Amino acid sequence: MSRLIRSLVGLVLLLGSIGSAEAHKASDSFLRLTVDGSAVSGRWDIALRDLDFAIGLDRDADGAITWGEVRKAEAAIDAYALSRLKLSSDNRACTLEATPGLQIAEHSDGRYAVLSLKASCPQTPAKLGIAYSLLFDIDAQHRGLLNLSLAGQTQTAVFGPDRGTQSFESGRPADVFRTYLIEGLWHVWTGADHMLFLAGLFLPAVLRRRAGGWQPAERLSTALRDTAALVTAFTLAHATTLALAASGAFSPPSRVVESLVAASVLFAGLNNLLPMVHRRLWLLAGFFGLIHGAAIAGALLELGLPTSGRVWALLAFNLGVEFAQLGLIAIVVPLCFAGRNSALFRNAVLVPGSILVALAGLAWLLQRALGLPIPMPF
Repeated sequence: MSRLIRSLVGLVLLLGSIGSAEAHKASDSFLRLTVDGSAVSGRWDIALRDLDFAIGLDRDADGAITWGEVRKAEAAIDAYALSRLKLSSDNRACTLEATPGLQIAEHSDGRYAVLSLKASCPQTPAKLGIAYSLLFDIDAQHRGLLNLSLAGQTQTAVFGPDRGTQSFESGRPADVFRTYLIEGLWHVWTGADHMLFLAGLFLPAVLRRRAGGWQPAERLSTALRDTAALVTAFTLAHATTLALAASGAFSPPSRVVESLVAASVLFAGLNNLLPMVHRRLWLLAGFFGLIHGAAIAGALLELGLPTSGRVWALLAFNLGVEFAQLGLIAIVVPLCFAGRNSALFRNAVLVPGSILVALAGLAWLLQRALGLPIPMPF
């Protein structure tokens, strides 16, 4: 065991110097727009770290962005942001500008520059078009989170590299459902800690712990069924805390929740190396699903759930999570099943993969709980 612990610590240190990222809180900006006749007003929150990456705010390169540096760069920030946001009313361009007086706001992941926006359109829009391209040329994971008040209804949307131009009319349930279904899919596919937690569950999916060792599963159907039960329990628990948080029933501290998410990843990896729980794993998956649901609730609340169609939005998001997870099962489990009898699978896939999952969880836990600057490659 001491050799395993030394290996874990050594590999955590080895992960340094390759960049960092937070899984549930990727690069986002928050855009709020209100349409009143032919006039549009709004607010755009953009992370200072993103602006520094794009145009350079830290003039003295001391690693700290001061208010003085931000104020001096106000014109550059306005120009950069406005060049990446275009509005149109029924396909006719609106004139968009930022009003003077840049401000700073604190979000859960740091400080953001706050731009006040106003636009004049040729006519009251029956259909408002928005073209968003902030940071897409340098960060394909960036998302623009929109909260739009149009014709007395609140709509939300997410802009990404493949969805940079969108149009909006009176909110329809189908539009809300489609938007959040896609975001549920993206939550799984782009969330590093979600993916690694699932990896910790999937790696032994075609093996069974018996008599102190791993025994290969006899049937692919059994492995698929058991793994599907794990991720479905995870999704149902995920949906429960997400709905409670979105309804305002509780608001857990983000630092505590993100630390618990990291601990779940660490446990998933260690449980394959030093088995602690190997029966009724669906209960374990459900327990950790409660934690992951609380973590993602913060991002959804900052996005702003629609006032009409909130139930549809939450349902669609969780269906997206479930579809993405079941899709991964359909690909990963049959591949693992084909190699389940091979010692190579256990020695080159199961053990190293579980060590990687445990290492990532440990590094995230040290980052989030203790604030240690441990860079991560994902």
